[in-house]
Amino acid sequence: MKAKFLVVLVASILLPVLLYAQQWELKKAPLMTKYSECLTPEKVLSEYPRPQLVRQRWFNLNGLWEFQPGIGANEPAPSGKLSGTILVPFPVESALSGVKGHYERLWYRRKFIIPANWRGQRVLLHFGAVDYETEVFVNGKSLGIHTGGYDPFSFDITPFVKSAGEQEVIVRVFDPTDAGGFPRGKQSLKPGGIMYTSTTGIWQTVWLEPVPVTSIDDIKIVPDVDRSVVKVTVNTQGNTYGLSIIANVTNGKEVIKTVSGKANTEIIIPVPSAKLWSPDSPFLYDLGITLKKGHKTIDEVASYFGMRKISIAKEGGFKKIFLNNKFLFQIGPLDQGFWPDGIYTAPSDEAIKYDLQTIKALGFNMVRKHIKVEPYRWYYWADKLGLMVWQDMPSVNSYTNNPVPIDTAAFSSQLTRLVKTHWNSPCIVMWVIFNESQGQHNTAELVKRVRALDPSRLIDQASGSTFFGVGDVLDLHTYPPPGCLVSSTQAIVCGEYGGIGYKIKGHLWDDGFGYIAANNQKEYDNIYNSFANDLIALKTNRGLSAAVYTQITDVEAEINGLMTYDRAVIKGNIEAIKTANTNAINKKLYMHTVLPLSEKVARTWKYTFIQPDTNFYKTDFNDLLWKSGEAEFGTKDAHDGRVRTIWGTKDIWLRQEFTVGNLSAKERDNLVLYLHHSVDFDIYINGIKAADIGIYTSGYTIVAINKAASGSLISNGKNVIAIHCKQDGGAQYLDAGISVLSPVK
Repeated sequence: MKAKFLVVLVASILLPVLLYAQQWELKKAPLMTKYSECLTPEKVLSEYPRPQLVRQRWFNLNGLWEFQPGIGANEPAPSGKLSGTILVPFPVESALSGVKGHYERLWYRRKFIIPANWRGQRVLLHFGAVDYETEVFVNGKSLGIHTGGYDPFSFDITPFVKSAGEQEVIVRVFDPTDAGGFPRGKQSLKPGGIMYTSTTGIWQTVWLEPVPVTSIDDIKIVPDVDRSVVKVTVNTQGNTYGLSIIANVTNGKEVIKTVSGKANTEIIIPVPSAKLWSPDSPFLYDLGITLKKGHKTIDEVASYFGMRKISIAKEGGFKKIFLNNKFLFQIGPLDQGFWPDGIYTAPSDEAIKYDLQTIKALGFNMVRKHIKVEPYRWYYWADKLGLMVWQDMPSVNSYTNNPVPIDTAAFSSQLTRLVKTHWNSPCIVMWVIFNESQGQHNTAELVKRVRALDPSRLIDQASGSTFFGVGDVLDLHTYPPPGCLVSSTQAIVCGEYGGIGYKIKGHLWDDGFGYIAANNQKEYDNIYNSFANDLIALKTNRGLSAAVYTQITDVEAEINGLMTYDRAVIKGNIEAIKTANTNAINKKLYMHTVLPLSEKVARTWKYTFIQPDTNFYKTDFNDLLWKSGEAEFGTKDAHDGRVRTIWGTKDIWLRQEFTVGNLSAKERDNLVLYLHHSVDFDIYINGIKAADIGIYTSGYTIVAINKAASGSLISNGKNVIAIHCKQDGGAQYLDAGISVLSPVK
């Protein structure tokens, strides 16, 4: 692996010198990270940008470029110097770009000199990502148009470069953002709530690379833990006649295996006694690949891989997610990948690494990359540090009631490119195709396509809804406490929960919101720990395989991050959060039923849709005129149609008498409500409000019963539970029970 870092030194030597003076000034956003203080136009994201396909020679084009807004679709490429400057690769809306404004159309221009020792090689011009439509000109000639804001692309500029002297590159960008029906994630021209500032233009590294006329184009790496082999396919460009591949697997200086094979054909390499990659031991093997024609070396690249397996298997009567043939509960934060000063682009490689190091330090073993795709180096650090990644496909028409039709062809094409450009990263264990029904379409077909492309990973059909029974997991979102659904055919996960809002003065983008409020660190830690205990119980009793906490950082109007948006403050106590997460991974909590749900055996409740007296929850209330009905209550379209008593009105009031045996003081302290309610909810035990439940849930959740209510329970006697639910529209559902949590089965 050490050899890879020599390219950084080479790159620093080749950093382009500006050919004329340009002015650039760092703008100020409402918040700035400490990393922006170290940013200079001479050294911008200077690390080698593609860690799994490394060559020694390259040329970084990040830095100051000329810039000016475009004026129309038919505008020709401008000649001569442009009107302003921009710091590439920061989006035009960002403070770090030096522009900090939105334009739908952009022009970029700069000049460069190709090193003399590249003569006789093909020269490739690489773009990490540009949002959204990109046309590239070299020395006045159009090289082509690329569409898609998240995937890398390149052009062979060899036929268009001059034999000596300065070369000119011009880039045209068009990005309608909200007005387009293509993937754009959380970007909006009207940011607010859970939508954020847009990204337009170049937002990942731009670079040049010399390659032989016949060369390695890309590689595909698939580990097979069960067979203790790694399967490698080396795809080439140019004349393929007489080509062979030498693949060399090493562990530092120790050679593990050297195998030869054909180009453009899968090569199987034994990895005896393989060291497996996991969050606790993120071991990476080095992979050297040499392309030969006869005895002559044509091309060489360096790469790496991890031996790991992700799968679904049955344990304890539940389908679960297994890592390396063992169940490992996955817990991680939602990561939006936004920065206050760089928007979509992190200010530095150090900043990228810090976010992932913090996730690791907080005891997480996974992270969900939320409807955004990152530069390769983000995944490199996740590989190195040992974080499993759920990779979302950026969504279409996110939360904006966009009337623009979905560009299904663009979505399908860019989903395919996402998988193909990132399928070598061992950290990625799951592809998430849709999020919360945003732009959802052709779900079964797209799941089938991704499965054919990459059968080595899991697929989440839709995180949060809508479900079609395809893919590997059934993924529910519940706020604030975690929850889950039930399935006998898929693994159960909670793709979002939490959202503890905690304002840190001096570190706010604006006033902001969360799903539940904490006023100080102690409250924050206690709420977080209570959610972790819920996860333990859901894992132990419901077969929950994984959960995603919202979220690692504040983002603009959202203040529900574990860190502030500027990454300056970690809100909770690091050790307390780490302990809670470690417990969620390793501990068990069994639920001992006090009042059963009606999930398996129906229980009868007294109920009414007509508003009763305000004292309906008291033990001596007369409910003789109420109807009797079996739970579960709701509309036919709720919870897979498992409703026994139809409830389609706005309100419902319920009561039930029940008895409990002898409850010890410890058992009373660990009493919880076990609920599934797609409605606002008030619940009372023996006339005492049992908990504050201010938001609906989409699945079964656990809520602690306060001491006053638990203390009111009469052992071996009659008790009364009373509920009022209010629904404003849509499918509705209700079931409730009481349990005791205990580490003993």
